[in-house]
Amino acid sequence: MTETVAVTGALGKVGRAVVKDLLEHGYTVRATDAQGPFGERAGLGVDVMRAELTDYGQAVEALAGCSAVVHLANIPQPGMESAPDTLNRNLAANNNVFLAAQRLGLRKVAWASSETTLGLPFDVPPRYAPVDEAHFPYPTSTYALSKVLSEDVAAQVSQWSGIPFVGLRLSNVFVPEMYANVPGFWADPASRRWNLWGYIDARDAAAAFRLALEVETTGSQNVIIAAADTLMDRPSAELLAAEFPGVEIRRDLLDFETLLAIDGARELLGFVPQHSWRDEVPRD
Repeated sequence: MTETVAVTGALGKVGRAVVKDLLEHGYTVRATDAQGPFGERAGLGVDVMRAELTDYGQAVEALAGCSAVVHLANIPQPGMESAPDTLNRNLAANNNVFLAAQRLGLRKVAWASSETTLGLPFDVPPRYAPVDEAHFPYPTSTYALSKVLSEDVAAQVSQWSGIPFVGLRLSNVFVPEMYANVPGFWADPASRRWNLWGYIDARDAAAAFRLALEVETTGSQNVIIAAADTLMDRPSAELLAAEFPGVEIRRDLLDFETLLAIDGARELLGFVPQHSWRDEVPRD
């Protein structure tokens, strides 16, 4: 029997990629979002249903009949809404989805946490680099705090229910058409220091969520999901020396290696990024 997976926030950058990836791998998808277009007009290959997940009843309806959920529906970044609204709405949506999963007895919850839980934006230098899961928690905004607190809720609901939860601390999401902007970052490395010049291709993010559904895990675990490289044309060690002098570097760095460590995702999920801006942008 084909497994049915709920995907919330299906109309976002990552949501669209997740729906496409799951369909290509034989899953049935129930796609929901709080904003349209709905039905077939969304162009996802499946109908998109309206669901306002700050309402618990709608969260239950969105997940009913599914065996797992990829939960992406949140205010996606700081500054889009007021600080209190960001905290309250994200927590409400996450709490409701997690509790709905418990009520319905889903087998797995994979959900979007954030790189911001690790201290971003790095107006204050990181404690060390590459930044890994041990740099958590370090919220500097109510958006980041909403993700930190949601990771705590996920851990408790997982313990109560026995459902494995996997939170993916996504880096800044890029889709292929955004890569044309990358060379414009190079003249001013400080403009992208806020997340250590990191990013993640939406297609790799989608693959990570599928792996989170497919790989056997226990409890509630949270890992960084980033590309294998930075967005810059300068070696990572040089970037750190220029922008964060004095920060401890805990291992030898390859030329353009990500400074958002993905070792944890590789070990837990077998995640290996397949996409880079370097494959999309012509260079001399």
